[in-house]
Amino acid sequence: MRKFQLMMMMCLISVVSYAQYNINGSLRRGDEPVAHATVILLPGSQQKLSDENGFFRFTKLTPGTYTIKIGDYEETIVITDKHVVADINLLKNITLSDVVVTGKRNESVSGMLKDVSGTTINAGKKTEVINMRHINANLATNNTRQIYARIPGLNIWEYDRGGLQLGIGGRGLSPNRSSNFNIRQNGYDISADALGYPESYYTPSSEAIERIEIVRGAASLQYGPQFGGLINFIMKEGPKAKPFELTTRQTLGSYGFFNSFNSVGGTIAKNKLNYYAFYQFKRGDDWRPNSHYDQHNAYVHLAYDVTPKFRITGEYTLMKYLAQQPGGLTDAQFKEDPSVSVRARNWFKVDWNLISLNLDYAFNEHTRLNWRNYTLQGGRDALGVLSYINRPDNGGNRDFLSDRYSNFGSELRFIHQYKFIKDLRSTVLVGTRVYKGLTKRKQGSASDGSGDDFVFNGLEPDLSGFKFPGTNIAAFAENVFQINKHWSITPGIRFEHINTKSEGYYYKLNIFIPNERITESRSNPRSFTLLGVGTSWKFNNGTEVYANISQNYRSINFNDIRVVNANAKVDPDLKDEDGYNVDLGFRGTYRNWLYLDVSLFYLKYNGRIGSIFTRDSSFMTYRLRTNVSDSRNYGLETLLEGDLLKAITRGRSKYKLNVYTSLSLIDARYINTKNTAIADKLVENVPPVLVRTGLSFGSPRFNITYQYSYQAKQYSDATNTEETPTAVDGAVPAFSVMDLSLSYNWRKFTVYTGVNNLADEKYFTRRADGYPGPGILPADRRNLYVTLQFKL
Repeated sequence: MRKFQLMMMMCLISVVSYAQYNINGSLRRGDEPVAHATVILLPGSQQKLSDENGFFRFTKLTPGTYTIKIGDYEETIVITDKHVVADINLLKNITLSDVVVTGKRNESVSGMLKDVSGTTINAGKKTEVINMRHINANLATNNTRQIYARIPGLNIWEYDRGGLQLGIGGRGLSPNRSSNFNIRQNGYDISADALGYPESYYTPSSEAIERIEIVRGAASLQYGPQFGGLINFIMKEGPKAKPFELTTRQTLGSYGFFNSFNSVGGTIAKNKLNYYAFYQFKRGDDWRPNSHYDQHNAYVHLAYDVTPKFRITGEYTLMKYLAQQPGGLTDAQFKEDPSVSVRARNWFKVDWNLISLNLDYAFNEHTRLNWRNYTLQGGRDALGVLSYINRPDNGGNRDFLSDRYSNFGSELRFIHQYKFIKDLRSTVLVGTRVYKGLTKRKQGSASDGSGDDFVFNGLEPDLSGFKFPGTNIAAFAENVFQINKHWSITPGIRFEHINTKSEGYYYKLNIFIPNERITESRSNPRSFTLLGVGTSWKFNNGTEVYANISQNYRSINFNDIRVVNANAKVDPDLKDEDGYNVDLGFRGTYRNWLYLDVSLFYLKYNGRIGSIFTRDSSFMTYRLRTNVSDSRNYGLETLLEGDLLKAITRGRSKYKLNVYTSLSLIDARYINTKNTAIADKLVENVPPVLVRTGLSFGSPRFNITYQYSYQAKQYSDATNTEETPTAVDGAVPAFSVMDLSLSYNWRKFTVYTGVNNLADEKYFTRRADGYPGPGILPADRRNLYVTLQFKL
């Protein structure tokens, strides 16, 4: 008996000696949880990542003294004989580059930017966020209609099933390669030439995007004078709590579509080096002949924490593709059979190389410095037949347009938070930008073959050859004056100096005498200042009223003037455009289940560049690109998104029934003109009604999403022509289209599938005057896709 008692006593002592306890912690910044923060436990260097609610847990710990480390913040924890609860408030203790502060609504797709984020100020502005991780859509083809469904007022050009290019315009601005937005990736420019040719031939892979940030017209003060505002693609980074993660996604779809996306990422070197890289290959055909394409896309991201306050980030992006283009159609051809192709010798090629170096330094929790440096080395080549689409291609030499881009930019931002009234902190941001762009454009005749042989005939292009150097120097400042805990006022100013030049030659085409070679050299320096102010009143229930007014400016570019195109001509007296944007809105979250953003806007456009339907001496129609007149756009933009099951069950349901609706009503007309052909006419590329609505039901394991889109009738030119023989000008009829997407997750595998254009609607969104047309470009018919994802 004594032996048994001694044995039991020894076992009890052993259990007590090896008792194991937990540290259950939560991170917050004020009242908001801090998600995705790396928490390190010393000794032993265990790591955990805080979840969406800021919670973390360390288990199986023996009694002793431990240190919790989060960046440059440390807290000592002593375990004696029970579990420990650690409530850590980082408000006055830490500023981290690897901490992402998120609210409770981050589970939804839509959202808005914080008033102050990193080295940017967004207070009082119309801002929108698309959280890509929560979207159930055809990401392999960058399906724009699904991805941007929750952004009201976006006119989308749908003619590129592979998702090779992005064509969106907001509030009545042309969607042509998104040229009315300042397009950025992780904060740096990615368009062809921000000064002379702000068109986007490169679109980041949706499978590698973390979120998309959109700032409307008031973005002109921080990012550039564009009327549309900013679109910033934030790319994924490697997970901070894992040294290695592999994701592979393989997609098959209709018409021979295949997409392979493969990425790796993680954090290594004692948690100082974060890396992420992907390679994507896609190919396919369309439902029309002569439409094959191949694309290669690669990306590398490296971020190294030299010290807890100093981070260096380097990125490289490669994108190249070759696509055969089936060309446009006349109205009669589209009505009879939109699947035909009357161009078999048109090709398009793009190669893009983006390099960036980003330096971030945090002096303290209230003061930061960011220095972005980047370059684009790339080009695009267009080869084919540019003549009227109602004329057959009878062979002969093809038109060849070749562009090379060499751009360099550097942007320095300094942000500081200071006490303005009592304990309220205001924020000041100052910055400067230096940009130098160079576009080399050549146009002439090429071979009479049918292949992708991008070579000019003769010793030099026989139509034109130009260099378009440009220089931009800008300085900007904004300040958030926090008047009280509810009210803030944000004035801002931006100074711009732009100098665009053109140097080269063009041939004047004659009939009875030889063509004349004319050399040309121009310089157009100008400087101007943009002003703006925004204000916001935040209510205690998480909603706010905001308003702003900001000036805008859009410069003409010489590299668009010397294109020889039978379907379009450019007024040699073209002038810059200017105007302003006004916003008034109400937004916020209601009871943690409904997000809404309802806003009114007014866009004034002076000397708007547009297209006038004109006939030449042979009575053939063409577009004259000129300063048509002033225009004004005003409208209503509404977004509602909510989880109905969360509202009904008060958050207790494991399922979600998310319903969303984005609606825009826009009236855009030409004003202040004596030209009766366009007076009070509707501005082109402006659907007066745009509706995209859908519902999404699911759980963490499965999801099914249905979407319905409607777009009202619009016109492609300022004279509101209904139809022309060349199909370059005319109406774009109203249409509606539906999409269905499903997903299912099992352990490390996820299957995504769906049907785009469920009802097989026959429609189009664009009439092109050149590549990839000219003429009507039919949108995609019904197509299916299946994606298998494996994540390790």
